[in-house]
This record gives sequence, C-alpha cells and structure tokens, in this order.
Amino acid sequence: MNYNNIDFDTYLKNYPDKAGFFGKYGGSFIPPELQNAMNEITDAYYSISKSRKFIAELRRIRKEFQGRPTPISHLERLSSQFGNVQLYVKREDLNHTGAHKLNHCMGEALLAKYMGKKKVIAETGAGQHGVALATAAAYFGLECDIYMGAVDIKKQAPNVARMKILGANVIEVTHGLQTLKEAVDAAFEAYCNEYKDAIYCIGSVVGPHPFPMMVRDFQSVVGIEAREQFIEMTGELPDAVVACVGGGSNAMGIFSGFLNDPVDIYGIEPLGRGEKLGDHAASLTYGSEGIMHGFNSIMLKDENGEPAPVYSVASGLDYPSSGPEHAFLHDLGRVKYDTVNDDDTIDAFYTLSRLEGIIPAIESSHAVAYGIKLAQQMEKGSVLINLSGRGDKDMDYIIEKYGIR
Repeated sequence: MNYNNIDFDTYLKNYPDKAGFFGKYGGSFIPPELQNAMNEITDAYYSISKSRKFIAELRRIRKEFQGRPTPISHLERLSSQFGNVQLYVKREDLNHTGAHKLNHCMGEALLAKYMGKKKVIAETGAGQHGVALATAAAYFGLECDIYMGAVDIKKQAPNVARMKILGANVIEVTHGLQTLKEAVDAAFEAYCNEYKDAIYCIGSVVGPHPFPMMVRDFQSVVGIEAREQFIEMTGELPDAVVACVGGGSNAMGIFSGFLNDPVDIYGIEPLGRGEKLGDHAASLTYGSEGIMHGFNSIMLKDENGEPAPVYSVASGLDYPSSGPEHAFLHDLGRVKYDTVNDDDTIDAFYTLSRLEGIIPAIESSHAVAYGIKLAQQMEKGSVLINLSGRGDKDMDYIIEKYGIR
C-alpha cells in the first residue's frame, strides 16, 4: 500500500527519522541541558531495547505479569442490530491495571532500571497512565512522582487511590485549567530539576523525541496481536479499525499492525460540547501546526497562538495537541480522523455495558460510538474497535453527572 510514495511495508523502520521527525512533525524542541538527557534516553533505547536480555524480560513480563495477549471479543448482541456488519473489540481493558497504558509503562520502567535511574516521573489525565506507571515502579522498586490536574483528581478518585496504594506520590496541579496540559507542564518542570536520577515516562505518543517512537513501539504489541487474532478468528482482515485519539498511544498501538493492509483506519477525537473553541479537544480536526511540550504537531491555538483551552468528558483526551505521527498520518490521508461528541459517547458507554456486559472507559467509548456509527452506514463487513480501557474509574463520575440510563 502506498500513500504519497510512503512504503508502509518498511514504514515502522523508517519513521521517525534520526532526528525524531515524521515528515515535518515531531523533533525535539527543548532546552540544551534537557536535550542532553533526551539524548541519553535515545541512546539507551536504541541499544538496550534491541538486546536479547531486554526483549526476553519484556516478553516474560507481558505474559506473566500483564496477562498478555489480551483477547478479541465478538460483540454478537450489538452486531445483531446492524444486519450484516459485525463489531469486534480488542480487549485492552483486560490488560493488567485495566488499560493499554501498562504496555509502555513496563517498557519505560524497564529501560529506567537498565539506565540505573532511581525515579520515574509522569503526568496523568484519566489516571490510567499514572496507575500503570505506579504499578511498574512498584514492580521494579523505583520511586514514582505523578502530576495530575486538580480537576482530574476530583473526576478520577478511584485511580488516585490506586496510585497512592501502589506507593506513588500524587502531586496536585492547581494552575491554569488544572487538567492534562497543566499536568504535563508541571511534570516537565520537575524533570528538568531531576533528570540525572530520574526518567520522564511520557504517557502517550507525544513529547520530544524519542518518546513518540518509544511509546508507539511498546504499544505496537496491541496491533501485532490484534491482526493475528482477527485473522485466526475470521480468516480475513477487518474492513475497518477504530480507536480513540487524545495524545494517541492506544491508537498508534493498534494502527501500527494494519498500516500496510487494505483496511480503513479511523482515529476518533473528542468533540465534547461542540465545535466552538474551548468546547472540544479535536486538535487534528480543527487545529493547525504548532510546537508545544517539546514537539511539533497539529494543535489547537488561541488568538495569541498559544495552546487553546480544551474540554472533553474524558479526562484522558482533553489535550490541545496530538502525537506527531498522527499529524503525519492525517496529512498523508492514511488514517481518517473524525469526531464524536459527549452525548454519543455516554450513549455508547451504556449501550456496550447493557448489551455486552463490558463497561468501557469514557475514552474508549468514543471509539465504540464511532464503531456503531460505521456499522449503521455499512451494508456488510467487520469493524475492529480498540477498547483501550475499562470504565471502573468513570462510573461514579458518570452516575453523578448523567445518572443511570
């Protein structure tokens, strides 16, 4: 498959380039002193991650600790509503800690261990990355500082409790909108002061090089498994693959397994309350090129060209930019990026829960809602949805705001 002379058969080996760019997106736009720390991480990743010992240990962890491979489930009752279209979900909610985040957190923490670091630092929005990194830190005996916006701390109380039980230090961020962007700002500031003894474990395919590449590579296990499992289940490839996109780690994980296949790929952004700036977080749909948090991508900007305020019912999606690889795939046209609003998301949350006995994360519910929309439009075929996480963390918030439907 070829898009604008891109050979997707060798794509994962060729992108990003040595400077961390996916076309014009990506790179590393950070202070020189911090760049030295990033170079150390890059060198360690390129050497350590390719060693037999590292690969063997990561594979053992995935099997014995994380419970991988996670299965694919056929949504028979939901599919029965759409004639000949069959819906399937890749069950990252069954990965240990309840989401895809542990896939890269165990890899990042293992890298930190090999580098001799004593602490891991991170931001979190919905709390799943924080829980996953706190889990990895406990597993490897590392200190762990998690920065989280005050608004998200209130919305995601169960995950805050989990992080603390696991031994992490949860640091409340109270400036700005007190959500994911501000948590990233605070975590980066802390890392600047502690980079000699700590490693910053970014929670998505964002940030300066090498993190968009590292997180994608660790998450690619989702796409590798899903492709093999779907063919084994059905004898063919899905017609469409769908995943939600904030920063975009779960999406790049599953997309990477299908980029060179004749499969339609959809990345679903949060439309929130509507198209007005400040009411959504759909950066790829409504944004423009810009630099924030050390990387160049497509971002939502205010009248001064600064990162715009954003909103989503999903704490893990309320980020004013997206991973540089998503921006690249958007421009190439290989992935179609579309939106789902809050109301349709909550409807999908309840629909999947009631018909299939699976309570999805609000983030994942965006993808479920779009999968249902595709099924209503298609005459036949199959849709594979990446169920990036479970909804335990969201239940109290949804019941309080929306009630039981």
